[in-house]
Amino acid sequence: MSTATLQKTNGKSSAARPKQGKLPSAKAKIAKAKDERIDAKSPSPGRTDSFPIEQNIIGGRMVASASGETLPVIAPGDGNVFAEIASGTAEDISRAVTAARRAFEGGWGRLTAIERGRLLLKLSQAVLDYASDLAALESRDTGKPISQGKADVTALARYLEYYGSAADKLHGETIPFLNTHLVSILRVPHGVTGHIIPWNYPVQIFGRSVGAALAAGNACVVKPAEDASLSILKVARLALEVGFPEGAMNIVTGLGRTAGASLAGHPGVDFISFTGSPQTGTFIQSAAAQNHVGVTLELGGKSAQVVFADADLESLMPVVVNAIIQNGGQTCSAGSRLLIERSAYERVVEAVGKRFAALRAGPPERDLELGPMINAAQKRRVETYLAAASEDHLETVASGTIVKDAPKGGYYVPPTLIGQAPATHKIVQEEVFGPVLTATTFDDEADAIRLANGTPYGLVAGVWSRDAKRSLRVARKMRAGQVFVNSYGAGGGIELPFGGFGRSGHGREKGFEGLREFTTTQTLVMAHG
Repeated sequence: MSTATLQKTNGKSSAARPKQGKLPSAKAKIAKAKDERIDAKSPSPGRTDSFPIEQNIIGGRMVASASGETLPVIAPGDGNVFAEIASGTAEDISRAVTAARRAFEGGWGRLTAIERGRLLLKLSQAVLDYASDLAALESRDTGKPISQGKADVTALARYLEYYGSAADKLHGETIPFLNTHLVSILRVPHGVTGHIIPWNYPVQIFGRSVGAALAAGNACVVKPAEDASLSILKVARLALEVGFPEGAMNIVTGLGRTAGASLAGHPGVDFISFTGSPQTGTFIQSAAAQNHVGVTLELGGKSAQVVFADADLESLMPVVVNAIIQNGGQTCSAGSRLLIERSAYERVVEAVGKRFAALRAGPPERDLELGPMINAAQKRRVETYLAAASEDHLETVASGTIVKDAPKGGYYVPPTLIGQAPATHKIVQEEVFGPVLTATTFDDEADAIRLANGTPYGLVAGVWSRDAKRSLRVARKMRAGQVFVNSYGAGGGIELPFGGFGRSGHGREKGFEGLREFTTTQTLVMAHG
């Protein structure tokens, strides 16, 4: 086995890179990358030794991409390149799928559920051992405040602990049949599973997707987002350090249109897990359909928080604000629509507005309320929605600030509260994926339900009221995969099944439902008389 070793030094770790020859780099693209992160994600000739190169992990070994090409890694906080990743190709994906199949049919597949679970528990502890380094890397790579990076790494460790503990508890069942036959329904892994991970919560989504797949007995091929791959590569190296068999977990970095597309349509993959945009989700499902394999899709949301006049304002205020500013609003389950009973509108909006005015966006190491957007394209996207709201004369109730010492090359957007936005306006109907909250009124329960269900999405919803019966009536009519009453998000809810309706996708992750998602049933019939 050949892999970089993560070494503890006074509680910190470093990656010992193997010797490597001159590999192509992104030097020619660096200047452009500072302003156009997405556009810079294309292979470039030549290389510089200024930046460390993070290689793919295939079959337990660190390897360069088949083409030898790399992509720049850019810190959203300042727009500067600080590393390079391999630019994976279809050939790299095929190698990874082959390695995963070999592991599934070999060393990994021979392990018992107990043994798989113990390895996941070891990995969970290793993540905690290197939590500070992983959090710092996640924060720099994604731009999120360091405290959020720490929370994400803690969640990763908990996912691995949860699924490691659950690995030997995935039971089948028996069916009463003929007296001469014994019928058992077995839960069996799909085989080789593909995981396309987004950039907003890399390690968290890795934990809930790959952790569950491994616990169920699958071997995995993972394609992280090109904007945020580094933490996943570190975790994969830790997995090898704690004893995962070669090929059980393979990581191929690169562009979505090359590596991601190749993974989605590869005939050697038995199941796909994808988190990302509805547009890309449509492509992923279509590609997988060519091979007749299943897909779990988590595609975002436009989640509503319904506030009745009798709600506890003191309790809801920090939760409502955090639900839209966490990770700069770049969260699928962000509570981006605030629906307020008409009689309480002025009071609630005034209180929310005061909190928004005090919010600050700045460098991740400052650990303020918000960091930058992930890249220049995402910054432009949010600004385009705000411009549309301004052009249509929607009210800007309050706006936070970008701190004065924020690097000019960073991708910062101030958090903004928009008042009385029409239900049909694009800023209400479409996923902005930024720190933008819209507020509007409703008249009664029926109106609240109509508005809450009035977008193509259906991921999460919140209901705030002291009236328990009313809360339950409204919650049960919400078309959303998760509905929270007098709370929202529940601290990540690792044990709680997560997924959506409509444009939010299908299938479920998290909890035991997420574990079952990575299995299928096999009916075993044995004649005995």
